[in-house]
Amino acid sequence: MPFQRLARVPLVLFLLVLLLLLTLPLVAVLGVWWPGGASGAESWHIVQEMARTVLPDYVGTTVQLALLVGLGVVVLGLGTAAAVTLFDFPGRRVFEWALLLPLAMPAYVVAYAYTDFLQFSGPLQTGLRASFGLQGRVFPEVRSVWGAAWVFTFVLYPYVYLLARTALAERAAHLMEAARLMGASLARRMLWVALPLARPAVAAGVALALMEVLADFGVSSYFGIQTFTAGIYKAWLAMDNRVAAAQLASLLLALVALLLWLERRAQARMRFAAGRGARANASDAQPVRLRGRHAAGAWLVCALPILMGFALPVLFMLRPLWGEQNELPWHRFAEWALNSVRLAGVTSALAVAIALVLAFGARRSPHWAPRVATQLAGLGYAIPGAVVVVGLLLPVGWVQAWQPEWKVGYVVTATALGLVWAYLVRFCAVALQSLQSGYARIPRSMDDAARMLGTGDAGILARVHWPLLRRSTAAAALLVFVDVMKELPATLVLRPFNSDTLAVVAYQLARDERLGEAAVPSLALVLVGLIPVVMLSRTLRSKV
Repeated sequence: MPFQRLARVPLVLFLLVLLLLLTLPLVAVLGVWWPGGASGAESWHIVQEMARTVLPDYVGTTVQLALLVGLGVVVLGLGTAAAVTLFDFPGRRVFEWALLLPLAMPAYVVAYAYTDFLQFSGPLQTGLRASFGLQGRVFPEVRSVWGAAWVFTFVLYPYVYLLARTALAERAAHLMEAARLMGASLARRMLWVALPLARPAVAAGVALALMEVLADFGVSSYFGIQTFTAGIYKAWLAMDNRVAAAQLASLLLALVALLLWLERRAQARMRFAAGRGARANASDAQPVRLRGRHAAGAWLVCALPILMGFALPVLFMLRPLWGEQNELPWHRFAEWALNSVRLAGVTSALAVAIALVLAFGARRSPHWAPRVATQLAGLGYAIPGAVVVVGLLLPVGWVQAWQPEWKVGYVVTATALGLVWAYLVRFCAVALQSLQSGYARIPRSMDDAARMLGTGDAGILARVHWPLLRRSTAAAALLVFVDVMKELPATLVLRPFNSDTLAVVAYQLARDERLGEAAVPSLALVLVGLIPVVMLSRTLRSKV
C-alpha cells in the first residue's frame, strides 16, 4: 500500500499543476475583489464609479439583448423542432440536417454580411431609393441591439432545435395516445402534452445560446453596442484600467455561472423526462402527414431560418468578393490561413493530450485530485474569451512588475505561448467531453481483465483504451481545431506581432469597411465550420 500511494504521487502532482494552469485566469479575475490584494484599496471605488457611469448601460444592453435572443431562439428552435418531429411534409428529411447549417456560421461573419447588404449605402436600400424615388433611410439601422439580436437568433437557434428535437422524438407516446383517446385534437395534444415535455430541453438550449451571446465580442464591437464583453476590452485597451476590466469580467462570469447552473438543472430534468418509456410503434409516435397549405406552412417555417442564418449571409459575402476580385490580397491569404491552422493544430493536439490524461486519471485513480481537476477543466468552455484574456494578463503583469528580469510578459505576449494557453483554458472542456463520452462506452471489466494479465496503467491506456478511443479522440481534435479557428476575442489581444489569423483579419477588414476583402477569410471560416456540422448531422441521422 505505501508503494501504491507513492506511485500515485507523480500523477496527483501533475494534475495539480495542470489544474493550476487551467484555473489561473479564473482565480486571477475573482482575486481582484480580495480586500488584501494589490488593487483592494481602489477596487470598491472603481466599481462605485462604474455603477454611476457605464455599468447601467452595460447591464441594460446585455439584458435587452439576452431577452430578445432568448425569445427568438425559443420561437425558431422550438418551431422548427416541432415541424420536423411531429409532422411529415415534402423536404422534411432534408430540413432535419439543413437546419444545423447556421452552426457553421460565426456570428460576426453573419453580422458583416447583413451590414454590407442592409446598410444605408448597401445595394438593397440604394436599389429601393432608385426604383421608387425614396429619400433618406429606408430601413432602420442594422448596427443596433435589434440588429445584433437578429444575427444571434438566426445563428444560435440550432442549440434549441437540437435539444428540443431530441426531447420531442423521445416524447411519451402513451400520453399522446391517451390524449387522443380522450378526444383531444392534434393542436391540444401538441400544446398540452408534447411541448411541455420539451420545456427542459428548451431551457437548456436557451442557456447555451445566451452563454454564446455573453461571450461574443465580434458582433457587439462591430455593431457598436455596449455589452459586458465590449466594456471589458474598452476598459483594458482604451482606458488602461486593469481593475475595472477585471471587475467587469467577474460580473460577466457571474452571469455565465448563473446560465450554466440553469443549463445543468435543465439537462437533469431533461434526462428525467427522457427516462419515461414510450412505445416506439405507437401511432402517435409517427409524424402526422401534412398536405396542401399546411405542408407549405411547415416548409416555410423550416426554410426561413436556413435562408436567414446560412444561405443569404453566404450570398451576401460572395457579392463583394465577386465585385472586388482584383483587389483581394491573395498573396497574404495563405499566410493568414497558415497561422490559423498552426495555432489550431498545436492547440488541438495539446488539448486532446490533456483531456486524455484527465479522463484516464479520473477513471483509474480514486484520489480526489483527478475528479476535481476533471470537473474544473470541464467548465472552461463556459468562460468567455474576454474573461480568459483578463485573467491571464493580470498575473502576468503582477509577475512582470515583481521580477522584470524574468521577462514573463514578453514570453506570454510576444510568442504563441499565451495564446495557446488561453485556447487550452477555453477548449480543453470540448476535448474532455468527447473523451469522457468515449470512456463511458468502455466497460471497467476490460481494465480489470488487463490488470489480472499483468498489464500496468501505461499498457492499459496504450493497448486497451487507445484502440477504442480513436474515434472519440479524432472528434475531440476536430472540434477543438474548428473552435480555435473561429475564436476572436482571445486571439485579438494575445496574438504575437505579425501573426494574424483568419478570424482577426476578417474582423479588422470588416471594421475598416473593406467587406470585399473580409469575404475571403470569412468564407474560409464558414467552410471549416461546416465539417463538424456535417459530422453532427450524420450522427443524428444514424440514430433515427
